[in-house]
Amino acid sequence: MRKLNDLLGIEFPIIQGGMANIATGEFAAACSNAGAMGMIGTGAWTADQLREHIRKCKELTGKPFGVNLMLMNPCADEIAEMIVEEGVQFVTTGAGNPSKYMGRWKEAGIKVYPVVAAVALAKLLARNGADGLIAEGCESGGHVGETTTMALLPQVVDAVDIPVVAAGGIADGRQMAAAYAMGACGIQVGTCLLASEECPIHENYKNAVLKAKDRDTTVTGRSVGGPVRILKNKMAKAYLKLEYEGATLEQLEQLTLGGLRRAVLEGDVQNGSVMCGQVAGMLHEIRPVRDILDDLVSDCDDCIARLLNTFVF
Repeated sequence: MRKLNDLLGIEFPIIQGGMANIATGEFAAACSNAGAMGMIGTGAWTADQLREHIRKCKELTGKPFGVNLMLMNPCADEIAEMIVEEGVQFVTTGAGNPSKYMGRWKEAGIKVYPVVAAVALAKLLARNGADGLIAEGCESGGHVGETTTMALLPQVVDAVDIPVVAAGGIADGRQMAAAYAMGACGIQVGTCLLASEECPIHENYKNAVLKAKDRDTTVTGRSVGGPVRILKNKMAKAYLKLEYEGATLEQLEQLTLGGLRRAVLEGDVQNGSVMCGQVAGMLHEIRPVRDILDDLVSDCDDCIARLLNTFVF
C-alpha cells in the first residue's frame, strides 16, 4: 500500500481539513508549506470569493494544495466549474454526493477524494471514479455522520479498492498509527490544527478549544438531518432545548444564523458555533503547524516501533 504523501506528492501523509471560514487561502498555504496537503474550505462562499483564496494560496506556496467543496453550498455548480478553470489539482468534498461533478473533474486531471460517512456512499463514489476516499467518523468537528472512525474506517477499507484516508478523532501519533493498522494510507486532521499559530480563528476560539475537556462537545441538528459537532456553550444548549421541544428547521436556523462567523471572526464563543472534534481535550498549547505535523508523524513512527518491540507477531 502506498502512503498518501507518495500518492499526492507531499511531504507528510496528512490532509488539512477543509474547515469553513477557517481554511482560507493563507491557512492552506501555511499547511502546504509545512508539509501537508493544504486545503481551502469553500463553506458558504461564492465562486468569486473562492477564486480570490485560490489565487492568494498560489501566491504563498509553490507546493500542492486543494479545495474542499461543501456540496450544500448553493453555488456548488459554479464552484465546481471554477475549480477546473483555476487549475486546482486536488479536491475533497463533504456533506453530499459529488458524482455529478466527477466526470468534469476527471477530464481535467483533478484527483478527487470525497469525504464519506457511510459504506454505501463509499462504494458508489469508488464506482464513479473517485481516486481515494476520506472516511470520517463522528468524533470530528463540524458536519458529522453517526459512525465512529474505528467502526467506519475498516469497513470502508474492506469495501473499496482505492486508497482510504482516516479522519475524525486524530490528534496524535497513537491515533495515526491506529489509522494505519485499520488500513488507511494517511490521515486528515482539523481540530488539532485549530491550536496552531497560523490558524486564522479568533484567540477566544483557540482558548476555548484549549480549555475543552473530553466531554465538552455536543452534536446539534440531528432532528433535522444535519448533525454538527460543536463545543457546548450558551448557543448549543439553547439549540438542543429547541430540538427537544420539536422546533422547526426555520426556528433552529434562526438561532444559528451567522454563528460560525461570530465564533471564528468575532470571538463570541458563547453565542457562536465553535466547531471542533472530541480530541479537543488532547490539545494544551498553541504551536506552529510544522511542529504539529512533525510530532504526529514522529510519534506515529515511535508508536509502531514500540508495538513491534513489545509484542511477538
